[in-house]
This record gives sequence, C-alpha cells and structure tokens, in this order.
Amino acid sequence: MAMENLAFLIPLLPALAFVLTFFLGKKLPSGGAIIPIVAIAISCIISLAITMGLLQNPEHVVAQSVHWFAILNLGILIDPLAAVMLSMVTFVSLLIHIYAVGYMSHDPAKPRYFAETALFTAAMLGLILSDNILQLFICWELVGLSSYLLIGFWFHKPGAASAAKKAFLTTRVGDVMFLAGIVLLFSDIFTVFNGNLPEGVYVLQFDEMFKLIPDLVAINSTILGMEVSHLTLVTLLFFGGAVGKSGQFPLHVWLPDAMEGPTTVSALIHAATMVTAGVYLVARTFPMFIAAPDSLMIVAYLGAFTALFAATMGIVMNDLKRVLAYSTISQLGYMVLGLGLGAVIGAEAVGVSMFHLINHAFFKALLFLCAGSVIHAVGTHDMRQLGGVGKVMPITFATMTAAALALAGFGIPGTSLGFSGFLSKDPIIEGAYLFAESTGNWLPYLFAISAAFLTSLYIFRLIFMTFTGKPRTDYGGHESPSSMTVPLAILAVFAVVFGALTRTSFYHFIEENFAHMDIEALAELGGYHLAHHGAEPLLVLWMPLIVAVAGLVIAYLIYNRRVVDMSRIVSRNNPVYKLLYNRYYQHQIFVEIFSIKIIYEGLALAGFYSDKMLDWLVNGTSTLLIEAGDSLRKFQTGVIQHYAAAVVAGVGLLVILIKLVMEVF
Repeated sequence: MAMENLAFLIPLLPALAFVLTFFLGKKLPSGGAIIPIVAIAISCIISLAITMGLLQNPEHVVAQSVHWFAILNLGILIDPLAAVMLSMVTFVSLLIHIYAVGYMSHDPAKPRYFAETALFTAAMLGLILSDNILQLFICWELVGLSSYLLIGFWFHKPGAASAAKKAFLTTRVGDVMFLAGIVLLFSDIFTVFNGNLPEGVYVLQFDEMFKLIPDLVAINSTILGMEVSHLTLVTLLFFGGAVGKSGQFPLHVWLPDAMEGPTTVSALIHAATMVTAGVYLVARTFPMFIAAPDSLMIVAYLGAFTALFAATMGIVMNDLKRVLAYSTISQLGYMVLGLGLGAVIGAEAVGVSMFHLINHAFFKALLFLCAGSVIHAVGTHDMRQLGGVGKVMPITFATMTAAALALAGFGIPGTSLGFSGFLSKDPIIEGAYLFAESTGNWLPYLFAISAAFLTSLYIFRLIFMTFTGKPRTDYGGHESPSSMTVPLAILAVFAVVFGALTRTSFYHFIEENFAHMDIEALAELGGYHLAHHGAEPLLVLWMPLIVAVAGLVIAYLIYNRRVVDMSRIVSRNNPVYKLLYNRYYQHQIFVEIFSIKIIYEGLALAGFYSDKMLDWLVNGTSTLLIEAGDSLRKFQTGVIQHYAAAVVAGVGLLVILIKLVMEVF
C-alpha cells in the first residue's frame, strides 16, 4: 500500500495514543509513554516517506477529501509546505517524548502528561494536514486547548494555573480575530457568487479560495474615510490569529509565563507545535497576503519589531527557561519578518521563513532540553545560583554550546559552511536589506541586525553564567541519563549540519508549492513591486557575523572574565535595567490597568448604573400602575344605579358632540 493512502494515520495515531494512554497509562511502565512514542514514530515514518516522494516529484501532491453534513469538509492536503512541517513536527516531537521518559520519571502524573502531549501533537498534525480553513481552525483551537492543559500541568502550583489561564485568554484574542477573518471571507465569497456557492467553495478549501483572489481584491469598503480592500481586512484578521499563537507583539505576553509547565512542554510549544502554527497559517495563505494591499508591509514591520523587542528583555532574565522563551519570541519575529519580505521577493519569502522555522525547531528544542537536563540535575532555574555546570555535565554543555552557536548564527558568509541558524537567519537579514533598498524603509533591517547582536549576547551570557567559572552554590549536579542525552546528541547533529545539507534544495522544494500560481500577477494586485537578489555589499554579508562575534566577546568579557562590575548596572536604580527587567511593565499595563481598571471596573460601574436604571424603570412602572389601579378602583362602587347614570351621561355627551360636529361641517 502506498504511503499516501496512510496519510490519514499521521494525526489519527497520536489521537488514539491520547485515548489509550489516558485510560491505560497507569497500568504500564513509565506512565504508558511507549504508546505515544510508537504512535508518533509511525507518523514520522509515514511523513518522511511522503516527503521523500514529493522530493522526487513535487507535483505528486496528496489530496484526499470528503464532504460531511453538507457544509463541512474533512480533507488532507500534503504539498511541499505541509510535508516539511509534518516531518519536523513528528521527528522533534518523537525525540521530546523519548527525552521525557527520563525527565518525567519521578512525576506521579506521567500517564496524564503523555496523554496530553499525544493530544497536543495530534492537534498540530491535524492543523498542518487540513485542506480547508474551517478544519484548520478547529485543529487550531485544539492546539490552544492542549497548550492550556500542559502549561497548567502542575495545576496545584498557583503560578502554573495562572500561566495556563493567561495563555488561554491571550491567545483567544487572536483566535477571535482569526474567526472573524473566516466569517468575512465566507461572506465575501458568498457575495462573489451571488449566494450560489459551488461545491468545494462553501467549505473554503485552499485551492478554491486562491482561485477567487482577484474577485476578493475587488471588494472594498470605506473605513475612516479610506477605501480598504476586504482581502486586506481578511488577511490582517488571519494575521491577528498568528500574532496570538506565534507570540508577536503585543500578544506575546503569555509565552514567557508558559515556562511554568514541564521543560519538555516548553520544548514542544517553542520548537515543534503551538508557536509555529501562526507562521504556518501565514505561509499557507501567502497567495492571499501577497494580493492584499499593505498586508505584507504590516507583517514585515511587526515581525522585525518583535525580534528586537523580545531580545532586549532576554539580556536581563536570570531564569534559564525565561531567557529561551524571549529567544523564541525574537526568532518568531524573524520568521514573520521573512514572510513580510514577500512584498519585495515574492514566494521566495515563504522558503526563507520556513527554512528558519525548521532549523529553529532543532536548535530551540535542543536548547530547552539542555536547560531541562540542567534543571533535572541541579534543581534550580536560576543562573545566578549555577556556574561550573560544564564540568559535571559535559554532554549537556557541549550540545547546548552547539545550539547556542546555531542560534547566534555563526558561519562563513557567502558559503554553506556554518551552523543551521546562520544559514537560515542570515538570508532573512539580507532580505531585510533588499526590502530597505526597494521601499526606502530601513527600520526592519536595523531592527533585525540589532536583534542579531542581542541574540548572541543573551545566549552566551546564559552559557557563561551556567556552565563556566566556579559553582556559586552547592548544587551537586550530575550528567543526565542516556534517555535524555541521546536525544540531545541527535538534535545537536541537526543543529550543526541540517542547514548546510538542505539549504538549496529546501528553497526549491518550497517554491514548488506555488509553481502553479502566478505570484507576480498576485503581487501586482496587491500593489507590490518585486525585486531580485543582487550582489549584496560585503559589509551586508558579513554584518550578521560581525555582530554575533561582538555579542560573544562582550558576553565572555563580562560574564566569564568579569572585566566589568555588573553590580553597578544590574541595579533597581538603573532606569534602563529596571524597565527591561520589569518587561516594559506589560503585566501592569495589560492586567492592572487595562483588564482590572478599564474592563473589570468599567463593567462593574456600567452594571451598577444599569441596575439602578433597571430598578427605577421596574419600580416606577409598578408604582404608576398600582396608583392608577387605586384611582380607577374608586369608580367600581358595585351600585348598579351609579353605572346606569354613567352610561346615560356618556351617551348624552356623545350625542352633543356629534351634533356640534355636524353643524361645523
């Protein structure tokens, strides 16, 4: 049987593993971890086999679809874009599950953990495979539910319970925008066909949607005195969903607090599953974005700003996992910036962004799992209490250093020699330079290159504070068991060589996703003027490496050689440090001012006045009716002579009135 016929098993097997592990896990060793591991391993094999088939023939897309309840659709679409995502998610998730056997070995709730991670993986795989926007949204919500369960896995801890609620509610803001975009898109398609939707369109399948792009661009509305294309509104609402899921400013605030869950959950969320969903959504609907006026410009600016904004906070965090959390937000900013570059480089932007997404998955999963290895061994997250860990954990030290070099982007410019992060992040920075030359706006490039410097600074600050020097406390560490170190070694190999082995073929493979579309014609609809890469100046090629080396040297001098007394800088009297350490007071702004002062107290005040008005209306009406009834009751004497006299008087008055009217007319 051809592997294409087994594609439906890719999300189904982890979903079945969720059910089996939840009910049978307590009776099996390691909480039933073998069930999701085997299920995801089979999904990985099927995904890799389908991907290899597509590499040989990119046009051999797997498309299976069945209509359900007249207006719904269950469908699978595996094209080059979906194939690389499926391979990455299943492979990285498999390694994380294997690692978790050792990491979660002492946790009494292992069956629930492995059941929930299997559900998380199944939801993400279902999202990737979806051939229509409604099915994608359903899986999108399942991903959000799974993240809520896993972030709050240790729900007995107030911090974990609070972080889970924060993640759930914050991402709901983006999800509502995404849903509004789907509703508006359906309404516009309904308008295009005058209410008679043909089969395949009413379920909003991607191929059918893309055929209607020219018609959708023509639908406009006047907003604040400006004519705005509905397609721009739809894509920006979709991007709002991506902003929530992929931690872009200002909906990024949930991501650092998600560290309250187990470190393996952090690795899943930050590398393979939830945060990549938003980037994948924009990549999947890229033909709509490039045809929508102004959308990609907004995507580029917001991505570049997020990359720098998050990096500034990463340099002052002292929690191992929190540093990596801000690193994730920053790197997601690079991916979003890469997609926004489609305004000048067209469909190539999807390949550039997705290449960084895949490479980032390897070295970010490695960074989190190395952090988990340290935490598992020494029992603390705080880097200020560590130092000298490299001497007792040499494998963890070596693999985390490889991941740090990949994240910082070390390599030889103009060649394929370098760590995977260098080969995927540098093209985004170079694209930002082309964006600046084409549009005249240098902010995305300046933000991107500044973030590259800060990235190197904060990751080597982590390395030197944690692994070098002398122990600052008596933590008594030890190297992790082989169930944890083997996945670290495998991920380290990918962090080092994956980019060099796949760079050229990867771009070509992803571009095949849009080979049947006239991207340049769609760009003209959006008002974008595409440019082609020329020979960038040497300084532009070397600048990312220069700033990466500068960050490494500064981190070495400050945190290893101690040439600067940081106590003068790291002080609450330093307004810059205070601002960064307090994360620009985002918590106070969003929670204490916006949520409590404006929303909660505003609604309470409105409720108070509405209750008063309602009480006055109800009580006033009842009082008026009672008094009117009391007055009318006086005429009800019960004496028949009084009633007869009233009738005679009434008839007499009526006769007189009629006589007067007749004489007047």
